[in-house]
Amino acid sequence: MTKIINFVTGENQSNLDQLQKVLRYSLKGKRYLLVMDDVWNEDPEAWCKLKSLLLGGANGSKILVTTRSRKVASIMGTRGGTTGFNLQGLPFEDCLSLFMKCAFKEERDKHPNLVKIGVEIVKKCGGIPLAVRTLGSLLYDSTDEHFWEYVRDNEIWQLEQKESGILPALRLSYDQLPPRLKQCVAYCSIFPKDFKFDSYDLVQFWMAHGLLQSHNKKEDLEDIGMRYLKELLSRSFFQDLTFGMFGLEVLTFKMHDLMHDLAMLVAKDEFLVVNSDCQSIPKSVRHLSFAAANASRNDFSSLLSDLGRVRTICFSTDDDEKTSQSFVESCISKSQFLRVLNLSESSIEVCSRKMGNLKHMRYLDLSRNSKIKKLPKSICELQSLETLDLAGCLELEELPKDIKYLVNLRVLVLTTKQKSLQESGIRSLGSLRSLKIFGCRDLEHLFEEIDQLSVLRTLSIESCPRLISLPPAIKYLSSLENLYLARCESLDLNLNMEIEGEGSHHDRKNTRPHLRRVFIMEITQLLELPQWLLQGSTDTLRDLFIVSCPNFMALPRSLKDLEALETLVIARCPKLSSLPEGMHHVTTLKLLTIGGCPALSERCKPPTGEDWPKISHIPQVYLDGEMIK
Repeated sequence: MTKIINFVTGENQSNLDQLQKVLRYSLKGKRYLLVMDDVWNEDPEAWCKLKSLLLGGANGSKILVTTRSRKVASIMGTRGGTTGFNLQGLPFEDCLSLFMKCAFKEERDKHPNLVKIGVEIVKKCGGIPLAVRTLGSLLYDSTDEHFWEYVRDNEIWQLEQKESGILPALRLSYDQLPPRLKQCVAYCSIFPKDFKFDSYDLVQFWMAHGLLQSHNKKEDLEDIGMRYLKELLSRSFFQDLTFGMFGLEVLTFKMHDLMHDLAMLVAKDEFLVVNSDCQSIPKSVRHLSFAAANASRNDFSSLLSDLGRVRTICFSTDDDEKTSQSFVESCISKSQFLRVLNLSESSIEVCSRKMGNLKHMRYLDLSRNSKIKKLPKSICELQSLETLDLAGCLELEELPKDIKYLVNLRVLVLTTKQKSLQESGIRSLGSLRSLKIFGCRDLEHLFEEIDQLSVLRTLSIESCPRLISLPPAIKYLSSLENLYLARCESLDLNLNMEIEGEGSHHDRKNTRPHLRRVFIMEITQLLELPQWLLQGSTDTLRDLFIVSCPNFMALPRSLKDLEALETLVIARCPKLSSLPEGMHHVTTLKLLTIGGCPALSERCKPPTGEDWPKISHIPQVYLDGEMIK
């Protein structure tokens, strides 16, 4: 409810009473249309509360609800007292057209027998687009007639189905997955319906449970996880895919609720979402997700009697609930084999000292708990820990110095009140692949000898307004591939970079970073790209983004030497007035985007702009949002 009100009013408050007053005032005498898509809440009281807030609008206001639950339709009250509109399936011809687009890479005329079989498969899909798309993706680029017949004639179509009859189609697609991907799909059932997945977090979750496997020992688990994810995306197990800002590598997506039903079906008895009706947890359960109604309850003694076999505990809270501290303590003390603990946004104020007993813990998410001030020293005893997320812990005073003993830590996301991380012990985390420092309002210095993080691939520093400089040894992070710097108004990328730093090696020609992606945004001090940033990356840098840097004046002449550059984005850099000479030599460049740079845009306009000859060879060029070619 709070999210709806915040969206309507434009406010961002957590005080529900105040928000309700603002909403009533905002809607008073106004006609509105409210669309509530895919509603599953069957609590009549919740609907009555929301409806009472919406009664102040003018005549003609409408509320449109979509749901697959007849009970929801009945509770919310439908148009004219009827049962609402029961949507029919997609017409057969449209289904067939969709199927053919999904199933055939080449012209379908070359495979008349497959087309005939496809027609029969589509008839079995009952006009449900998800079933059509899923089976089309399953058969994509396959010309094996026997396989097509197997899909058409499979006995699973004979199973009695509830309501939509879609599960046979989805189950067929699931059954064709390799075993490793079947497990990944099943593990998604622990998340609630309509959950917005983050590719980065989901891969870490799979990794924590040992689902990522490869015969190539040199391949990082993170790369294996992304490969798994892209394969599931190609098979339509996820949808609503969006890319990160400016196409950065983090993907967000959702699982269709029918796919979620399938995931719950194949997960069988090992996964349980605990709701307010739950009286006990079966011994077969290995993965638990607590809904808000349970996270705040205190009568949990019988519910938590036996968690010895549990591997995952996730707390899901809404804006009006607060997780009981004693409830969390009890879960931790009774779950000695826990691998994943997600306490994000749970409103806890103190971290349990008993966390140190969770010797099998691999994934710990404490993010967005703004009242946590200290971490227990025992957390440094979690030597199996691979992911530690402390983003948004705004009151966290410092990291325990013994964090250096987390020898298997691969991902650290950090928000802290510290002014310096010099004594933090982060430099000793030899397995660290990703370090993200976010929202550290007082941070002025990182730590020297950062080059000891010899396998670090991603470094992200965002919203640290007092950070003055980067440690000189950053020039020698030999494995660094992705560098993100954003909203650090005091940061000078050239400051102290001529200093080699203590304990530095004399011969470092082969230890320069081989960057693939550089993203720089809202770095006020940036006048030009520093030379050290691109050294060593001439044959690896693919993507370069410079955004909202008001004093940025010049791209380096060495830009012409970048042999792998594919994407260059320059946005809201008004003092940048020209492109460097020799850009026509960057033949690998596929996309150039320029916006919010008035003088530069004018020089790049075809056919007479002075800089147009430098970029006319690029396949895609955008100027101020307009596609030039």
